Amino acid sequence: MADPPEHEKRRSGAPRGIPAGRALIVLVVFVAVTVLALSKLHPSTTGATNAPASGSTTSTTTAHSTHPTTPTTTTIPPSTVPVVVYNGSDVNGAAAAVTAQLQPGGWKLLTPADASTNVTSSTVYYVAGFEAQADAVASSLGLPASAVAPYTTAAPISSIGSAEVAVVVGPDLADKAHTTTTTTTTAG
Repeated sequence: MADPPEHEKRRSGAPRGIPAGRALIVLVVFVAVTVLALSKLHPSTTGATNAPASGSTTSTTTAHSTHPTTPTTTTIPPSTVPVVVYNGSDVNGAAAAVTAQLQPGGWKLLTPADASTNVTSSTVYYVAGFEAQADAVASSLGLPASAVAPYTTAAPISSIGSAEVAVVVGPDLADKAHTTTTTTTTAG
């Protein structure tokens, strides 16, 4: 009897499942490593609670983020936040009038100055970490939230100096502040 051809020997002889088994093991290890890596890169910040069946106990799992978070509220008192007001309008004394308007808020007010150019509308600039204070200053002046912006060198002032918040007074605020100051002065 003659030997069967090679392709028939493989079918009936040596097991072919070993390479497939190795591939399955590699795939399982790959998935496990990927899940582990992703859990380290993107940890969950929410807890998951398994609802208990009647007569069973509750199990709670909580993951904690390793990323620092910034609080949404601040505890920095206004008296420690340096605020400077710049006149970016044609109204003389507008920066001083707005500075006087901010005084009851308890801000650490710096000497008012003139902006390097005139502006079309008022803006409240802030340095990193002082957005909440800038929002409060804008609100106290009756400016919309859209008037608050991070300070950059593109602002119409030569420098923010030691201030954390800078108000650049435009005609919109200058007219109101000057009228309020004049009325207060006349009434007093």
